[in-house]
Amino acid sequence: MLIIPALRKGRTGSAISTTEAIQMVNQRNAVWVDVRPVEQFQAGHIAQARNVPAADIEQKASSLPKNKPLVVVCDNGRESARAAAKLRAQGFTDVVPLEGGMRAWSAASLPVTQKG
Repeated sequence: MLIIPALRKGRTGSAISTTEAIQMVNQRNAVWVDVRPVEQFQAGHIAQARNVPAADIEQKASSLPKNKPLVVVCDNGRESARAAAKLRAQGFTDVVPLEGGMRAWSAASLPVTQKG
């Protein structure tokens, strides 16, 4: 019963928690899409995240897989919601922003990397 609201929440595009995002990546091969500027991304990001700065999201959306769920990450959760909406407008059906962004990720003491 608890899993159904989480699935519904993800489909509507509402932000998901760090735990829900990790489950999406592990269970459904979701792809992390970090929309922060390149400098912030290089300073520390989620392992395997793809950097597609929000300013370039419309031009670079074609580099993202349409057959996998996307978890959009920014600094605090606001920019990722806008970027997720832009991706949905381009035909991506399973796109969710990470609630609280990298700040929530770091607050949960989850790992970050500086490797490409």
